[in-house]
Amino acid sequence: MSATRESVNISREQLLGMIDHSLLKPQLTRDEIVAGLEYAAEVRPKAICIVPNHLKLAAEILSGTDVLLGTVAGFPNGAMRTDVKVFESVKAVEDGATEVDMVIPIGALVGGEYDVVLADITEVVRAVAPAEVKVILETAYLTDEQILKGSALVSEAGAAFVKTSTGFAATGATPENVALLRKGAAPHTRVKAAGGMSTLADCIAVINAGADRIGISKTRAILAECGS
Repeated sequence: MSATRESVNISREQLLGMIDHSLLKPQLTRDEIVAGLEYAAEVRPKAICIVPNHLKLAAEILSGTDVLLGTVAGFPNGAMRTDVKVFESVKAVEDGATEVDMVIPIGALVGGEYDVVLADITEVVRAVAPAEVKVILETAYLTDEQILKGSALVSEAGAAFVKTSTGFAATGATPENVALLRKGAAPHTRVKAAGGMSTLADCIAVINAGADRIGISKTRAILAECGS
């Protein structure tokens, strides 16, 4: 896949096939989580990405649908011990997750400790296989060179996706950093854009730049822009 794609027009169904519907805000109540899951069961995005303590609830509500169950590990700052991330990820898979979005030790990448970053990702990938791991670099804190290097490490570790952001940093996905992820990663590594996308135009811009998945919380409003 090239660093960018030709400009696309996207249908509602095509967009749904790329959406990870995000339910990660820490202030969400159980009722709000249930409402978000029931909405996902209705519209059928590709996946949900939910806080780990509600995975079993998600599995119940989404039973019988083809919506993939995703969650997070080492979230949102990535500064946990690797064995803790592994434990968290394994427990998530036991609770029904088929995808785990993990955060790297960001400071290690910034500081050039590439062996630390590689080992962190690799251990999680091996622990939860065949569940897919999406690796969050948190591009808001990185230079272009660090984004390229981080993407290459994600591919080397065998993760399924490299991902822009947690959505908790000052900035999220941009077409520019998505294109860098696509350039730095191997062709078999998919790209997830997340954070800061609130309109259909935002989503199309990162898809044009190379995103295979988009993590959004404003799914209802964005789908409304697509029409029926």
